[in-house]
Amino acid sequence: IPARPAASFRIAGLSPGNSPMTTSISLVDLKAAYRRLQTEIDAATARVMSSGWYILGPEVAAFESEFAAYLGVEQAVGVASGTDAVLLALRALGIGPGDEVITVAHTAVATVAAIELAGATPRLVDIDAATYTLDPAQLAAAITSRTRAVVPVHLYGAPADMDAVLAVAHAHGLLIVEDCAQAHGARYRGRMVGALGDAAAFSFYPTKNLGALGDGGAVATNRPEVAERLRL
Repeated sequence: IPARPAASFRIAGLSPGNSPMTTSISLVDLKAAYRRLQTEIDAATARVMSSGWYILGPEVAAFESEFAAYLGVEQAVGVASGTDAVLLALRALGIGPGDEVITVAHTAVATVAAIELAGATPRLVDIDAATYTLDPAQLAAAITSRTRAVVPVHLYGAPADMDAVLAVAHAHGLLIVEDCAQAHGARYRGRMVGALGDAAAFSFYPTKNLGALGDGGAVATNRPEVAERLRL
C-alpha cells in the first residue's frame, strides 16, 4: 500500500440518471484508525511527552514485554523499522559477509535489502502458486555450501509452510528469520507467526496490521543471547 495517506484511485461509471460520474476510493485512511483510538492515543502521547523520555525508556520496555507475551516468545526488542528488524536479526545471529541467505522472490524489496545490508548474498526462490509464499520444494535445491539462513516471508497475513521450511532448514543446519512484516496476529497450526524460528522481524510502518504514528519495528526471539546482541 502506498505510504501517502491521500493515495486513492478513481472508478468511472454512470449515475442513476445515466450521467458520467467518478468515485474516489482511498487506498488507506490512517486518520480513521486514529479516530477510533483517539482518546487512548492522545493520553499515551501526552504521557510520553510529559515524561521527557523520548528514546527507549519505560514505554518501549512495556510494549516489548506485552508484544512478546502476545506472540508467545521470550523477548521482543524494539528497532527503528521492519528493514532494520530483518537486518539486525541476521546480524545478531552472526550472518555477514561471505554468507548466503535464501528468501522468496515475491516480497518487498526491504527483505532483500536487509540481507544485503548485513553483508550477505541473497538467493531467491519462487513462490508456491497456491499460497504466494516460499515454495519449500525449491528451498532445498537452492542451498549451497555458503548458505547460513532462510528468511521465509509471511505474506498478506498468510503464513508460509513453516513445517516444511523448518524441516529443510534443520536438516541442513540453517537459521530461520521469519519476515512477519505483513502478518501480525497470524497463526500457523495454533502458534503465532514470529514464534517459529530463531528470530522474527516485524514492521510497524503506518499501513501495517499494527501501524505506528511514524515508523518502527521489532525482533522477536526465544534465544536470550540473540536478544542481548540486539539490545547492544
